[in-house]
Amino acid sequence: MLGHARVSRPKVCFVPTASGDAPAYLDQFLSAFQSRACEPSFLPLFRRELDDAALRTFLLSQDVVYVGGGNTANLLAVWRAHGVDRLMCEAYDRGALLCGISAGANCWAEGSHTDSFGPLTFLQDGLGLLSGSVCPHYDSEPGRRSSYQAAVATGALPAGWALEDGVGALFVDGLLTEAVTRTPQAHLYRVEPYREKGATERALPCLLLPEAQ
Repeated sequence: MLGHARVSRPKVCFVPTASGDAPAYLDQFLSAFQSRACEPSFLPLFRRELDDAALRTFLLSQDVVYVGGGNTANLLAVWRAHGVDRLMCEAYDRGALLCGISAGANCWAEGSHTDSFGPLTFLQDGLGLLSGSVCPHYDSEPGRRSSYQAAVATGALPAGWALEDGVGALFVDGLLTEAVTRTPQAHLYRVEPYREKGATERALPCLLLPEAQ
C-alpha cells in the first residue's frame, strides 16, 4: 500500500469510524505503521476534535486514507453527518490513495454486500468512487458467496468485485490494475449477472506477496 502512495514518506490517516473508533483497532494500526516509512495519524469522529475547516485541511493533506472494518451502513451515515463523504471524494480527486478492509473496502463502491443489519444483505449505498459493487469475506463467512451472487443476479446490486480474505485489489481511474494476496490460493472474482436470475463468477489472477511465499 505504501509503495503506491504519491510520495516516498506518505502521510497515512487511519479512519476507524466503522468500528465506533475502537481504541484497540487504533492501537493495532499504530503498531503496524509507526515503524514504517510514513507519518501515521487517525481521524476520530465519535469524539470529534476538529471544526469543519480544520477537518478539511487535515484530510486533504493526507497521501493515504486507510479505513478500518466494521459496520458499513453506520460508517456512511456518520461520514455524511460530518461531511466526511464529500471530503473523501475531494481527496480522491486530488490524488490521495483511498483504501481499507471490509467496510473500509465497501464504502468506495456504488453498493456492497454487508452484515450491517445483522443477516447478510445488500446495501445500495456508497460513495460511488468505484463503479459497481464490492463483497468482502467471499470465502470465509457462510452464505457470503451465494447471497452476493443472488443480489447481483436479481439486480439488487450491480456487477462487482468479490474478495477472498487476504486479497487486495488496486484500481486506478476505476480500472483494476493489480491484485495481490497474502493467502495462497485466495482469489479476486468478477461477479456479473448471467441470463435470467443467474450470476457468474470469474477468478482473476493474484500475485502472491513475497512474505507469504
